[in-house]
Amino acid sequence: MVKGISKRVVVIKSPDKRIFDEAIFIVREEAAFGITSDDIVKEAQAVADSYIKTNTNKGFFKRIPPLAAALSGAGAATVVWAIFEFLI
Repeated sequence: MVKGISKRVVVIKSPDKRIFDEAIFIVREEAAFGITSDDIVKEAQAVADSYIKTNTNKGFFKRIPPLAAALSGAGAATVVWAIFEFLI
């Protein structure tokens, strides 16, 4: 449903398309007065950067390719099986 209310929107396009294509921010009406458009864009970019930094995990297990993780798990299972097979 479309209403007759207009909102101010800031669209930030991502330079790195792996995470998101664009972010859409709806600016509060009371915040739009007395603030320059550059300040609004900078704030939107800061929020988008903060989101990316907090929601992308760069831990050890995220850097291992899935095939390498599967092969190492299979190798570990084989070693455990071999130990029990030859000891028992």
